[in-house]
Amino acid sequence: MRKVLYIFSVTVLALSLWSCSESIMDEVNKDINNPSDMTSDLIITDAMTTSAFNVAGGDFAFYASIYIEHNAGTWGQFYNADIRSSQPSSSTTYNNTWNSIYGNLYSLKIVREKCSEGGSEEGNYHTLAVAQILTAYNLAAITDAMGDVPWTQALQPGVIFTPVLDSQEDIYNVIFDLLDDAIVNLGKTTIFPSLGGQDLIYGGNTDLWMKFAYGLKARYTMRLSLKAPAYADVISFANQSFISAGEQAQFNYNGNTSQSPYYCIFQDRDYYGASLSLHNKLDGRNDPRDTIFFMAHPDSDGTLAFAPNGTATQVQGFYGISAISTITAPTFLMSYHEVEFLKAEAYVRSGNLALADTALRKGVIAAFQKENIGLTASDALSYFNTEVRPRFTANPLSEVMNQKYLAFYEEEAIEAYNDYRRLRAMGNNVIQLDNPLNSNRFPLRFSYGSSDVTTNANVRNAYGDGMYVYTEQVWWAGGTR
Repeated sequence: MRKVLYIFSVTVLALSLWSCSESIMDEVNKDINNPSDMTSDLIITDAMTTSAFNVAGGDFAFYASIYIEHNAGTWGQFYNADIRSSQPSSSTTYNNTWNSIYGNLYSLKIVREKCSEGGSEEGNYHTLAVAQILTAYNLAAITDAMGDVPWTQALQPGVIFTPVLDSQEDIYNVIFDLLDDAIVNLGKTTIFPSLGGQDLIYGGNTDLWMKFAYGLKARYTMRLSLKAPAYADVISFANQSFISAGEQAQFNYNGNTSQSPYYCIFQDRDYYGASLSLHNKLDGRNDPRDTIFFMAHPDSDGTLAFAPNGTATQVQGFYGISAISTITAPTFLMSYHEVEFLKAEAYVRSGNLALADTALRKGVIAAFQKENIGLTASDALSYFNTEVRPRFTANPLSEVMNQKYLAFYEEEAIEAYNDYRRLRAMGNNVIQLDNPLNSNRFPLRFSYGSSDVTTNANVRNAYGDGMYVYTEQVWWAGGTR
């Protein structure tokens, strides 16, 4: 009996040692730099960063700033975009941002699945809500720029290789559903810890994420004004959004490990020149920002030369450049001044000019006090009373939209581009652009990314030769796709 027990004990010990060795080897063989699974808080931090730097501050913004004449393209690809040569219609132009957005959407899908019913973090409502808001933001960014895009069949690697394109109308329904669900989830109690420091926008403050969601609802409701005007809803949503610049959805850079995208693009490429069109608008209004927005090129003789949009010489080191593209200039996913300008437009279109005047004044004051502008509320009020209000009295909608356009230089070029297309579609041609090529070659949309043009027949057929960007509006601007 003792011999049997001894043999049993030795066998158990040997099996234990073998099992331990296998466990150790499993750990040794793990690539800690490429984990197969991550918690949602780590995934969402990366999605926030990419949404700010590569989407709000990436190629979409850089090219939009040329099309709406916040900047002039004076070298390389940006020069080609300014003279409408190849760049606006090429499938390679926006490919980096195309890939970034779909990469974001895939990461956010993982977070949403983890935090939803049946997921490994079921009940993590607040992180789920943040993922839903960022999904809505990224999805809107790509459909606003490109129209119909893959969605319902997308984000299924190894399952569906050539997803079909969903209509922009259907995608907008998804966007609003995501924001509505996020608002509900932010109001729920959760046992999961706050995102805290993993949240690089709000530090885990769910109240501010709620305000951001309502702000986006106001933005996207206004976007659909041609299709379904709902100005009372815009005002209602905006009133539940930011009440100061301290609440806006702003991504900050420390100047060392993180740097502002517009600063980086100048340092890396030096493809921009100071826009003559923008300068003329500021100068015509005696706007004090005219002396703040621009500076002479560091390699020039010190003369501040403005680049004529569409007709500049392709040259570096001659035309002036932005003076506000500082290394720490923030990226706005949505600003407080945008919320006030949305209210101002909605009030104008609703016939309430008194409240429109108030909202416009708040928007101008906030825009003057952006951290890389540095003007005061007193400066803004003086300008508002002498220059803005008389123009507002003469043409309320025109002045609201022009002040919004000026305030969006330069970190909010994408929204300026979206506004311009929407206004034109509604017959409100209140923002003057000076590029002579706009008569028949204004880019009405962005082209699809080459990653899918070359691999997905559905996207390739929609892209064709790319020239549709000059002739076909997106759905919310009166087009069919």
